[in-house]
Amino acid sequence: MRIGELAARAGTTTRTLRYYESRGLLPARRTGNGYRTYDEDDVRLLAQIRTLQDFGFDLEETRPFVECLRSGHPEGDSCPASLAVYRRKLTELDALIGELSAVRAQVGAQLARAEAAVPGGPEPKCELN
Repeated sequence: MRIGELAARAGTTTRTLRYYESRGLLPARRTGNGYRTYDEDDVRLLAQIRTLQDFGFDLEETRPFVECLRSGHPEGDSCPASLAVYRRKLTELDALIGELSAVRAQVGAQLARAEAAVPGGPEPKCELN
């Protein structure tokens, strides 16, 4: 298939596919007349990249998964390098969850303090009404 068809099937743009090609994530196979050509493996590869990006992985973090798929593994996450990226991402997510929990606690404390400051007092007037 040509680049336009691959872009349509993958739900992306030809510009994105060219970018992936320039970054070495998408193979650059050409026909005799210079057209880029792709196959079903490329559709799977792009689905893997898109799924990982939906999970918050940056493009470079998808590289081990792409290489795993290209080396013949049916799933891009069954190679040691892919597993290492999963572990790093989980560590990052745990740190973010910790930071958000701390912020939530602070906001909750501020709310409790603000509510205690006006026990039975008049409700503040909202200027938007």
